Amino acid sequence: MKQGLIVFLNGTSSSGKTSISMELKKQKEIPFHHLSIDDFFGNYNDFIDNKFPDIEPTREVDNVGQILFDPIMSVYYATIKLFSEMGLNVLVDTVIDNDKRFNDYLELLFDHPTFFVCVLCSKEELTRREQLRGDREIGLANSQYDTIYSFDEYDLEVNTEELSPAECADKILSYIKSDQDYSAFKKLSKREISIS
Repeated sequence: MKQGLIVFLNGTSSSGKTSISMELKKQKEIPFHHLSIDDFFGNYNDFIDNKFPDIEPTREVDNVGQILFDPIMSVYYATIKLFSEMGLNVLVDTVIDNDKRFNDYLELLFDHPTFFVCVLCSKEELTRREQLRGDREIGLANSQYDTIYSFDEYDLEVNTEELSPAECADKILSYIKSDQDYSAFKKLSKREISIS
């Protein structure tokens, strides 16, 4: 049995990754499983709220995100790899917003069929979408923009201002069905991480 395909959608928050993923899940030609980092954090928060509904901390913790982020990300990475190892096709819906995270993905998925897709959107449109959504900090996407779009190798780029989510999904499916090689991820190198 061959490894499942990993469709890695790289784009800022509000760029349209989840909408494209939902369209890819709806089609019947190639089955996909959607793994969003938002679900991993949301499920963890639900677990805490449900398991410990009456919890009352005895002290304030300022760095909750720092304590939880890396371990939850590790479980997310491992789940992507596990699904591919089980022969399942995976839609990766996350944000590569720093070099360490990119290196972790590259190391983990280098030997897996990874289709690296850039999900583009202008800064102005990202701000408009954040305002419409109401569940994202205004300016989050713009703060991620330069880091996320710093990669110069992609198998495919889709622009969510020019194409609807369904059209982006069709473009991705057409590429997959064309039997072209997924080589961009393998051409990328680990990034130097500065320690401050």
